[in-house]
Amino acid sequence: MNVAIHPSWKEVLKDEFEKSYFIRLVNVIRQLYIDKKDFIFPKGSQIFRAFDLCPFDELKVVILGQDPYPTRGHAHGLCFSVEPHVKPFPKSLNNIFKEIQDDLGIPMPVDGNLERWANQGVLLLNTVLTVEEGRPDSHKGVGWENFTDAVIEKINQEKEGVVFMLWGSKAIEKEVMIDKTRHLILKSVHPSPLSAYRGFFGCKHFSKTNEFLRMLEKKEIDW
Repeated sequence: MNVAIHPSWKEVLKDEFEKSYFIRLVNVIRQLYIDKKDFIFPKGSQIFRAFDLCPFDELKVVILGQDPYPTRGHAHGLCFSVEPHVKPFPKSLNNIFKEIQDDLGIPMPVDGNLERWANQGVLLLNTVLTVEEGRPDSHKGVGWENFTDAVIEKINQEKEGVVFMLWGSKAIEKEVMIDKTRHLILKSVHPSPLSAYRGFFGCKHFSKTNEFLRMLEKKEIDW
């Protein structure tokens, strides 16, 4: 299970990687990939892809998801993102693109690969980084939440002026870990079809993010 992670994150998280819970987590996940290697997503090499594509030093925005898509060929290590060939888009992702179109006038993209966001400083972080095919939330409680909570705490403590987009009740629970005097928190219901019409549509989080970045004289995100 060879994973890629940017050196800046290795430095920031080096103490975390040595903690007993993380060592146990790695052993559990490694065994799952051995036992069910064709049924655990994303590929082992892509588990930390969000951290590899968005260096800590360049981080501007955090979008918090839940766990990877449990559909074969969809997950590739970035929350809400799918591999370029996936059509139609997952419904939550499609609703994200609809809101961007309404908010900023940007037309629907040709593919759902959000690496272009990650390369601009958007950390596309799931709270759980692996999943079993066809079983959403199947790796909930194996230890990923301890790790991703630590990531949020590190960003909160060591960065200034980061935008946190928290969509849905599970993401909003993390609000207590974030210093509102140093960062911008944007909250709404989840973009899934079950809730998007109750506040995600019209939230204008993408224009609000760019307005905040402009205020800090940072480069805006090309959504």
